[in-house]
Amino acid sequence: MRAVLARPDFRRLFGTRLLSQAGDGVFQAALAGTVLFNPQRAADPVDVAAAFAVLLLPYSLVGPFAGVWLDRWSRRAVLLRANVLRAGLVCLVAVLIAGGVQGTAFYAAGLVVFAVNRFVLAALSAGLPHTTDALVPANALSTTTGSVATVVGGGAALGLLQLTGSGDAGYALVAAAAALPYLLASLVVSGFAPRHLGPDAVTRAGTPSARQVVVGMVAGARHVRAHPPAAAALTVIALHRLAFGLFTLMTLLLYRNTFSGEGALFPGGLAGLAQVTAAVAVGSLLAAVATPPAVRRTGAVGWTLALLLASAVVQPLLLLPFRAPGVVAAALALGFAGQGVKICVDATLQAAVDDDFRGRVFSVYDTLFNVGFVVSVLCAAFLLPASGASVPALGTVCLLYLLAAAGFVLVRRRPAPVRG
Repeated sequence: MRAVLARPDFRRLFGTRLLSQAGDGVFQAALAGTVLFNPQRAADPVDVAAAFAVLLLPYSLVGPFAGVWLDRWSRRAVLLRANVLRAGLVCLVAVLIAGGVQGTAFYAAGLVVFAVNRFVLAALSAGLPHTTDALVPANALSTTTGSVATVVGGGAALGLLQLTGSGDAGYALVAAAAALPYLLASLVVSGFAPRHLGPDAVTRAGTPSARQVVVGMVAGARHVRAHPPAAAALTVIALHRLAFGLFTLMTLLLYRNTFSGEGALFPGGLAGLAQVTAAVAVGSLLAAVATPPAVRRTGAVGWTLALLLASAVVQPLLLLPFRAPGVVAAALALGFAGQGVKICVDATLQAAVDDDFRGRVFSVYDTLFNVGFVVSVLCAAFLLPASGASVPALGTVCLLYLLAAAGFVLVRRRPAPVRG
């Protein structure tokens, strides 16, 4: 970690990520509170799932466009301008929340914020290899602490909420507060030279047409298919997100409809969800410490398989009592396993694909990441009881992790296509 942080350009990109994702945490907490726990609004499980679909599934379609543009435009410019744009957009969302606006207009505004977010996260990942050669520890540090920064931002939002109140006006002020870290992130990234973060081979053309975007996406998918390690990594992340989506909606329902709080240690409501999110962050931080030495000892393949198989057993067992302490413990395990897998997946994609394709490949990655989550949440909304407690759902979580482990092995063993 010390060697990675020794490079000033990595530290600058690292600071950009931390500020950007802290802003994400503030904004996400504001939206979660507005939709789930605002006494002036109400939502059933299908409404919550629909909100996830509106916010995540459509902007996943931005992925191909983001990839093509990130392989053509200065990634430094993307990070700078996207964060400024997000600062303005979250203020617009805050106005809508304060005005009590619901339905299409509210979700459309949130959709635009998250769409811009995809450009930011994809540009951060695609630009990372230009700031370090040590991809595994760099990913362990940047992506994990980025997730922790999101949790810190969410915690700060909850603290601010104690001062503003939990009605529309309070959540509006919290949403507007996300503009500050976004603007600071733009200030930090402005210190890079225009082409420092790549791409290396820049095609100076106009804005690509819809056909060029489709062609670029297909090229990214073909590039992944030609590299079995990359294809296996995407298979794992897609199945992991299915399990994560099921866990997410189950947890939301438990804390909304079942858990009333078990003393000061395990509160209910939004504070309980914040505790679960913090447990995920702690697990992620532990994974950041454990993954680099584990990869050196067992290899990325062995470590990924160990995490998947352990998750298939540990998470259902911890969740089975359907008590708040068990959910928090399962969240800790989920954070550890999920972040350990993600570190390996990110490093595999960055090392296995060519730089000129990284933007498009990471867009495929982002699309699978979100589509898998939304599909899982939508299915769970119709299968889970209102209480959120379901033994069959736990069995499904176990099965998904076993399928991820099997798919990882099988796809890696597939021979790469012969190039003519």
